[in-house]
Amino acid sequence: MASYSMNATRTLLQDATRSSLRGRSIGFGSPSASPSTTVSISSICRHSHSTTHPIYHRSQPQYCYRQLSSATQFEDATAASDKHSSPLLSPHHVAGETSNSNSKLKHNTNANNGDEDVPRQRISDVKISEVLKRKHTLRWVEPVISKDATVREAITLCIERKLNGMMVVDRSDTIKRKAATTLDMKQKCVGLITSRDILRMMASSIKEGKSSEEVLNQQIYKQMTPINQVIYGRPDETIGMCRAIMAKLGIKCLPILADGRVEGILTSRDMADFYFDPKDRGGKQNYLRDISERVGLTSDTSMAEPPVFVRQHLALKHAPLYLNVGVVEYPHPFKTADGIGSSRRDFGPHDIASDPDLSEDAYFVSEVKSLGESGNNVQNYSYMGVADGVGSWREYGVDPRLFSHKLMSECENILREASNSCTIISPAELLAQAYKRTKEANVIGSCTACIALFDSHHHQLHFSNIGDSGIIVLRHIDSDVASTLQRNRVTPRAERRSDLSIAFVSQQQLKSFNHPFQMGWTGEEIVEKNSSFKEASDSCTSSVHILRGDIIIMATDGLFDNVDIDDITKIALQWEQEHGFIDGGGIGSRNKRWASGNSLSDLSAQAIPKLAEILCRKARENSLDNTLDSPFALLAKENDVMWSGGMPDDCTVLAMHVVGNKSSSSR
Repeated sequence: MASYSMNATRTLLQDATRSSLRGRSIGFGSPSASPSTTVSISSICRHSHSTTHPIYHRSQPQYCYRQLSSATQFEDATAASDKHSSPLLSPHHVAGETSNSNSKLKHNTNANNGDEDVPRQRISDVKISEVLKRKHTLRWVEPVISKDATVREAITLCIERKLNGMMVVDRSDTIKRKAATTLDMKQKCVGLITSRDILRMMASSIKEGKSSEEVLNQQIYKQMTPINQVIYGRPDETIGMCRAIMAKLGIKCLPILADGRVEGILTSRDMADFYFDPKDRGGKQNYLRDISERVGLTSDTSMAEPPVFVRQHLALKHAPLYLNVGVVEYPHPFKTADGIGSSRRDFGPHDIASDPDLSEDAYFVSEVKSLGESGNNVQNYSYMGVADGVGSWREYGVDPRLFSHKLMSECENILREASNSCTIISPAELLAQAYKRTKEANVIGSCTACIALFDSHHHQLHFSNIGDSGIIVLRHIDSDVASTLQRNRVTPRAERRSDLSIAFVSQQQLKSFNHPFQMGWTGEEIVEKNSSFKEASDSCTSSVHILRGDIIIMATDGLFDNVDIDDITKIALQWEQEHGFIDGGGIGSRNKRWASGNSLSDLSAQAIPKLAEILCRKARENSLDNTLDSPFALLAKENDVMWSGGMPDDCTVLAMHVVGNKSSSSR
């Protein structure tokens, strides 16, 4: 992005940009939105960097995981084969005549007066169109299934056609397209179903006590991924890019879309198969070299004992874990009861705002008691959530605080009712019920939301997130025993202060820059397909395994927009060291203390609010620093928006410390 040397011009432009960005875009369109601040990308963007903030990256390329539209069709084999005519890496490779499978692929082209060898191309640089061509040439199978099909039929198709995933089509609703001489009828895609979805559907039904016939006769559309949530790739993208997308999102199937048509479904096996020819798999030579000395286990084969560091955690597997929670909430620094200033100059000579009641953020922390799996013992489940009201509602004369506060308040009410009946509610269901009650109360507004459930017995954190709030989990991962990918390969071990690492970062959901997906109500239902208003069923829902000693941070974007995730990690480490949870940078003394039954639970309960306070204060300091390259500023520049410094905003932080014993204050 261009830099401007004239300070006056730069100040004026920054103030203008801050004024236009002080409120986010509302789902049905905000009058404050402008072409310079709104990027038309109908996608969910996620950014990655190996050592910096996984959400706001500094140097890595940006991936846009786009959603399929409701008009998507499935392309037939002929059209898929003929449409892309880019040259193959080798004319013999598709035909299965590669002479040496261990050598890298070559690409020969005609240049000037004759053939000229081009430098060898890496397999990761091969275009997906070539992978699909080879796949369909060797074996064409239509990877589709009717939405009315049953689980029994889906299992049969997966096995007979050797499929990991299938596009779900509505055969009663076809799309007419004019071809050169005829009128083609295309099957309309309504979703995607994978073998993992089918297994998940069966496992859920078995837990509910359904009979085998009931399980197998269920219709698959109940478990499919809706078409507007399907992640897809493009034929001109490379194996390396698609492999990275699939690994980051944990998906096994990637539909390839071109001109509104699904030309095929890419799997990890397809990419691996592209490297080998059929003759590299069969024959005597390959059997002797690859199989003969590897086939067959002896009758006395047994499983190895887990490593020492794993056994230490397994010993605590059935011991419950507990959360100590600290919450701090800061309002926008330039906010008053009458409104909000776009800059310090606009705000005037007032003290920086500090009253939490001015904040458009809202949160709750609740504990629910329920009977355990045996039905005899009572277990505790901790719920927590944050919501960030969308400031653009102020332009319509609506208080942005009302919707977010009502949503979190209803979450608490629902959990109070559930506790009386010993019922456990999933985060997504809790969000759905609270959203329904908020709409029934006719509260106008919208907000992002993140709700989590901590299962102390199974050591699981379940969460559902809509928008740009989120969760991160910090964990000490010892480099002496960690895998190569988890090991800190940047700083030498002797120079490293500690091995506190980022174990998990929740996925955020954005319609475009500074325009997160949100839950909202305008007084009537929004029917627009491209609206940024979402239901709880559209949330990013997942789970992460939690270990003793982990630090969990749940926060609104006021933290993540202003404090890089590596800086959050450094602050958390300093907090641990100051309060004696870690001696120096190692975890040896901590493990010895745990072995003796001392978890410092009381000290943790007293100190954890301070960590939330430090993070909130750091976010505010950075938001007021116009010289800082904050995560928000970096992302703004990538989206062609001039911005430097932090992003003043409301900030709410829930800091949680996982301990092995209850603190005296919570008993």
